[in-house]
Amino acid sequence: MPPDNTSDVNVHSFTLDDICTITNLPRRTVRYYIQLGLVDRPQGETRAARYTQTHLEQLLLVKRWAQEGLSLERIRELQEAERQPQLPISTRRPGSIEVWSHLLLDQGIELKVEPQTAGLSPEQLRELLKRCMAALADIRKED
Repeated sequence: MPPDNTSDVNVHSFTLDDICTITNLPRRTVRYYIQLGLVDRPQGETRAARYTQTHLEQLLLVKRWAQEGLSLERIRELQEAERQPQLPISTRRPGSIEVWSHLLLDQGIELKVEPQTAGLSPEQLRELLKRCMAALADIRKED
């Protein structure tokens, strides 16, 4: 996968240790996935390397696919084909990690989305928020 050099407005930055803690993967495994091209290269080098939300999502996806029994070669094929596998969604287990986006529409109104499962890019997620906020404004006008 080529590195994503686009800048997101709400980019979270992580160190290698942060990423390893969040994903529960050893440093060696994270570096190996980067070496294989399964995960984008970090921004910067050595101890100054920074990882973004995109890196986190890539790692969690590779980890999930590997836990479902896919080989690293098959994972690479799926990524290269740029298509989502039709795998059954695994059951949620204690200790599993999921990345969710919380879209705050207004006080007391929040939309919770798991972008990877929903198949939404960051741009599509922003568009969803924009449209939901417009729909809420329209509903309030009707009253």
